[in-house]
Amino acid sequence: MKKAGLAIAIALMGGSVQAAQTGFHEALSKGEVYGDLRLRFEQVQQDNALRDAESVTLRTRLGYRTADYNGLSGLVEFEDVRNVAGLDDYNDTLGKNPNYSVIADPETTELDQAYLQYRFGDITGRLGRQVITYDNHRFIGDVGWRQDRQTFDAARLTYTPSTNLAIDYAFLSQRNRIFAESQDLPSKDHIVNVAYQTPLGKLTGYAYLLEIDEGVDNSLDTVGLRYVGGYDLEPLGIIYEAEYAIQEAESGGADFDAEYYKLNAGIDIAGVIVSAGLEVLGSDNGNYGFSTPLATLHGQNGWADQFLNTPLVGLEDASLSVKAPVAGGGLTLKYHDFRASDSPGGASDLGSEVDVVYQRKFAENYSAGIKYARYMAGDAATGKVDTDKLWLTLAAKF
Repeated sequence: MKKAGLAIAIALMGGSVQAAQTGFHEALSKGEVYGDLRLRFEQVQQDNALRDAESVTLRTRLGYRTADYNGLSGLVEFEDVRNVAGLDDYNDTLGKNPNYSVIADPETTELDQAYLQYRFGDITGRLGRQVITYDNHRFIGDVGWRQDRQTFDAARLTYTPSTNLAIDYAFLSQRNRIFAESQDLPSKDHIVNVAYQTPLGKLTGYAYLLEIDEGVDNSLDTVGLRYVGGYDLEPLGIIYEAEYAIQEAESGGADFDAEYYKLNAGIDIAGVIVSAGLEVLGSDNGNYGFSTPLATLHGQNGWADQFLNTPLVGLEDASLSVKAPVAGGGLTLKYHDFRASDSPGGASDLGSEVDVVYQRKFAENYSAGIKYARYMAGDAATGKVDTDKLWLTLAAKF
């Protein structure tokens, strides 16, 4: 009898192992291969001694995503950026052509993402190299506009007890930046983002506690609240956004404090959106400017990228934008007026900028766009000059 029971147990165990192997094999075999291509021409002209820059680059991504196996899944993705058509007259930020203006798209081939993910009820855990973005990318983003996007080596945990509430925590051990692997930074970053969907909009509270792991004190701690939403008043739609944050920074033995706030409001008339906003990155008496080093900065204070680093005197960005559907695509026009938020010397004019972009999808998996930015330096914009940038883009996904 005992022998019969043992034989049955072994048979059942063997069946369980075989079933597990079969399920795991199916998760791999039923996974998804995906990829995308993005071909871009970029031109930069600046009113200084640097030569005008031009580039044509092709960004290729290829990845594989497994199917789910008892809540477990994985993803691996590679990225390659190459110059094509022999047009590479630009400073790539890594020492190539330093007498040209900067186009931050160095040639590189690297592991873009590689992670394991496990879902258990309302909890999702992800470990490995991954894309992490929050809200409007003002603080944490993937810098997706550049050809080599930003990812993080991270452990991330998300808890969604209801459709209205999401609690997210991530520990970042490395910042894989947009300048190829040689410029990646080891870090000890703690990221907390809690979002609650109300009837009139989403309320988000966050704490971003950042530190580059280089053996010296360089903490950058930001805590804030954000509310964004809309209200339908037929035939108009009302949109609104408000955000406030405080920041404490420690660098080189010195401590700094600065504030951030943003207000934006607009109306939607038959798909045409007109909005006005004010964003203020504060200053600590002209000695420090509010900083967001992990942001998708290109999408924030003008596409000419003149304020990727906040001036020590801070930055006030008053903007007016119009978005409209045009000929099957989308057209956006935006104007920025830049001022210092704290100007001990009196002068505060940091310049102005006009941005325009038209993008359109076609043939289901393809898209094309043209984008232009013109920055006009102000009398207080130390080290900045008039700048024109032009982009032509063609992209495909499969």
